[in-house]
Amino acid sequence: MPYDPAYPPTNAEIESAPMRGQLNGLKDLIDAIQTITAAQIDAVNTLPPGEPATVTLGVSGGTLHFTFGLPQGQEGSSGNDGAEGPPFAAAVVDAVNTLPAGDPATVESTFDGSTVHLTFGIPQGADGGDGMDGPPFADAVVDAVNTLPPGEPATVESTFDGSTVHLTFGIPAGYDGASGSDGAPGEVSLQQLEDAISDTSANSNGVDTLGMVVSEPPTQAEVQQIADKLDELINALRR
Repeated sequence: MPYDPAYPPTNAEIESAPMRGQLNGLKDLIDAIQTITAAQIDAVNTLPPGEPATVTLGVSGGTLHFTFGLPQGQEGSSGNDGAEGPPFAAAVVDAVNTLPAGDPATVESTFDGSTVHLTFGIPQGADGGDGMDGPPFADAVVDAVNTLPPGEPATVESTFDGSTVHLTFGIPAGYDGASGSDGAPGEVSLQQLEDAISDTSANSNGVDTLGMVVSEPPTQAEVQQIADKLDELINALRR
């Protein structure tokens, strides 16, 4: 017999059989109550100021579940001004670090009580593309050959205007020879004069011609080869 909360009626006589059924029904209800083995707070929600606090209960699998609703406090009045902080003295850049190309720039700052410390991170630029080909090499021109004092080293200067290599040489003069001794005057035949003239350039005959084709544009090695050949000629012409 299920439990009947309206039995027995007021001022009615109690009968044993119905009363036994009531007690058995009440026991069944008590036996059906779950045993609570744990408690768990599922959530704590913030409610607007002034609303009443709430709590919701539930039972699941022997666990008592709570959900609370707590109103936030009213906004307080402004407090008193705080004490004045230490004076700012200086700013120091501690480091500037190079970042990979494409990374965003960064800045970190700290304050030790008087000095602001800054650390920057600056990304490097991306690699540039190949440049345009330069104009072709066309010619080489000797702009000047200057005489230098005796004993100074020979020089060569070169410039390139985009199509022509310009060369300027500096060649030292020879030392003055010693005065010769006086001799008896005599006559010189035409054959003797021709023989003497033909021998004066013999010391340069051993210098080979350069015989090179300059590339476009000329390389440093080619210009150096020209300078070396010039030094060889200068040394051969010295007396």
